[in-house]
Amino acid sequence: MEKTEAISLKLLTEAYIDDLNRFKLPEEQHQFTALPQEISDLAEGQYGVMIMNGEEPVGFFLLHQTDRVKEYSENRKAILLTALSINQVHQRKGYARKGMTLLAEFVKDVFPECDEIVLAVNHRNIPAQKLYHNVGFADTGKRKEGPKGEQYIMALQSF
Repeated sequence: MEKTEAISLKLLTEAYIDDLNRFKLPEEQHQFTALPQEISDLAEGQYGVMIMNGEEPVGFFLLHQTDRVKEYSENRKAILLTALSINQVHQRKGYARKGMTLLAEFVKDVFPECDEIVLAVNHRNIPAQKLYHNVGFADTGKRKEGPKGEQYIMALQSF
């Protein structure tokens, strides 16, 4: 296992686009998420976030403060997490867990008005469910039909 002491979260900047465009995922993961290069220009209220190991982006996800959040939570202060991926060459090194462990503090710092983080995870994506559960997300009991079947809505509250 590589050292993960230098792991941090950082808002997307142009300087890292080429690195993110080189991300790869195995198909069994890609079916459940989008690669950074598949995400076109970010709309207002969408924020790209990189999981950094030192100065190298090893992971990526989106945070949304758009009307889309209403599909997942009635809380007007909620933010939606989507499209989490860890570049295949950096998987199984603890980066996803460490990045998600840093998420609440990052959201508190960058989006101080937010008090809930919500996400949808496919019912067949057991590794992702375990990851989110292990970092404090709880199943809300809500379900949503996604492109690949039923999704569980999970939330991280009171952070």
